[in-house]
Formats: sequence, C-alpha cells, structure tokens
Amino acid sequence: MIKVGKKAIDFKLKDKDSKVWSLKNIKTKFTVIYFYPKDNTPGCTIEAIDFSKSMEKLKKASATVIGISGGNEKSKEKFCKKNNLSVLLLSDTDFEVSKKYGLYGEKKFMGRKYMGIFRTTLILDKNKKIIKIYENVKILGHTNEVLEFIKGI
Repeated sequence: MIKVGKKAIDFKLKDKDSKVWSLKNIKTKFTVIYFYPKDNTPGCTIEAIDFSKSMEKLKKASATVIGISGGNEKSKEKFCKKNNLSVLLLSDTDFEVSKKYGLYGEKKFMGRKYMGIFRTTLILDKNKKIIKIYENVKILGHTNEVLEFIKGI
C-alpha cells in the first residue's frame, strides 16, 4: 500500500512505442505518477490534455509526469494521437502495478459495480519517496494543484 514517506514501488511498463519505462531510470527532482481509469473516456481525456498543456512548466520544475492505466500500447498510441498528447502514458495491461499500489478494486457508478483503477496522483521526490498523494482526484484544476505543490517545495 502507498503512504507518504514510503518508497514508491518500481515497475517496468511499456509506452505507446513499446519502450519500457522504469522508475529507477527517471532522474528528475520530482516524478508525478497519475493513475487514471481508462483511455479515451471524458475525464481521463481532460486530465491527459491538461497535463500535456502544462508539460513545459512541469519540466521547468524538474518533474517527469507519467500516466498509468490499463489498455495496451495500441490504445495509448490512439489516445495520444487523437488528443495530441505529450504526456508519457504507460500500459498496465494486467493491472499488476495498480494492484501493487493498492489503486485497483471495486468501484461503483450509477448503481453498477465493476473493477477498475482509482483516479489517484502521487508525487515522488528524487529518491522516489512518496511526498504527496491526491486521492479521488477532481480533474479540473488538478494539474495546477500538482504544479503549485511542486513549486512550493
């Protein structure tokens, strides 16, 4: 389970180009990992577009942003192309990473129960320790919230 002050769990996941990414290879001062439910859904699209629009500001703050959800490299490729996304999106096809972080489980929507990823954002320091957790993320304004937190450190 995730907690502020604990080291983040490393992973190896593929991006839209089948390149494998791992936390240990990220060298920026901050790493922002946002877990999102599904590619090409309204809320997830807004969130990915907002992170993409803020990419330059986040890079200036020495932050790498990673979005993680189910789906495969092809769904990530289509999602990025359709929405002109520059944010790094990784495929957790079997939800193993989401499960290790405790961010996959039963959800409810309009009286229906189903399994899925909980919309959560983690901010890690350069040592990959979790320094902030945003649970049940409200999409609008979230990217600015993350940026302000990072700038305040």
